[in-house]
Amino acid sequence: MLKRTSINFVNEILTKNANWNVLDIGCGYRANENASVVADVQDFSDFYKNKNFIKIEEKSLPFKNKEFDFVIASHVIEHVDNFEFFIKELERISNKGYIELPSRLADNLVFENKNDHIWWFTYDDLNNQIIASKRNQLVDPFITVSMAKILEQKFRESLVLELAWEDKIEYKIDNKIRHEDFNTISFFKIVKKYLSKKIRSLIK
Repeated sequence: MLKRTSINFVNEILTKNANWNVLDIGCGYRANENASVVADVQDFSDFYKNKNFIKIEEKSLPFKNKEFDFVIASHVIEHVDNFEFFIKELERISNKGYIELPSRLADNLVFENKNDHIWWFTYDDLNNQIIASKRNQLVDPFITVSMAKILEQKFRESLVLELAWEDKIEYKIDNKIRHEDFNTISFFKIVKKYLSKKIRSLIK
């Protein structure tokens, strides 16, 4: 089962269940404070001295079946080439968790995402499933990751998908989505054109 949620609601649940064994996978320097185990492909062991840090070195996750009560995967799946296998691994090591993904808009706005992200995701509310498609750059990026984090504070619902799952993560790959004939939108050209028109109207 997959449904929309919020990280604030998830944190409330985790705080109330402090005895849970919680994994935050692919967290970088931003591990959830409720996580008892932290894992990443990069070595952050020096940074997480007060947590159990595990370095991931293989496609199969180095954990036992149902080892965790809850798994957090925030801004991870869009980076994974074989995300279907990764989802199966999440289901293998736990029976519930939280997934956070950038919206397609947020994905396109950020400079770093252009080379780092492989997949695009939306959420199908009718069928309660993730819709995945290969990433496309439709808007010239113009903000950094740090700037995006600031924008998320005010426009989170437009920039982030927040999903809770239990037992199974339903998803569908949409190979029909194509944007080869779409001309990339330049934010700077739009602003320049608008401002130029605005300035001309003020001068008249």
